[in-house]
Amino acid sequence: MAREIIATPKAPQAIGPYSQAVKTGSTVYLSGQIPLIPETMELVDGPMEDQVRRVFDNLAAVAEAAGGDLNDIAKLNIFLIDLGNFVTVNEIMSQYFAEPYPARAAIGVASLPKGAQVEMDAIMVLE
Repeated sequence: MAREIIATPKAPQAIGPYSQAVKTGSTVYLSGQIPLIPETMELVDGPMEDQVRRVFDNLAAVAEAAGGDLNDIAKLNIFLIDLGNFVTVNEIMSQYFAEPYPARAAIGVASLPKGAQVEMDAIMVLE
């Protein structure tokens, strides 16, 4: 099956040898997003709420470039340096997604690229 590379300037450019997303058939694999501001490629300097919103905004931009939106996400993975931020992520996620929510995992990790506190990747299925 052919692979289509998805790229948009509305999300941070890849900081390594990977694509923002890859579409194969009706499935889109969105690479991990950290709270980088696309225009500056700097991390959001602010509270966790701002960082989580930036990650969701970045994922939304890539989803849109692939022809979908956040509500097309079937599986979301959330990586957190501090699982104490789990409640914050839940509150903000409910503002970005409509029910039925995607399947999800929240994983505590020791570190993330560029010293980020949160990263998310996703699998999206388009109709």
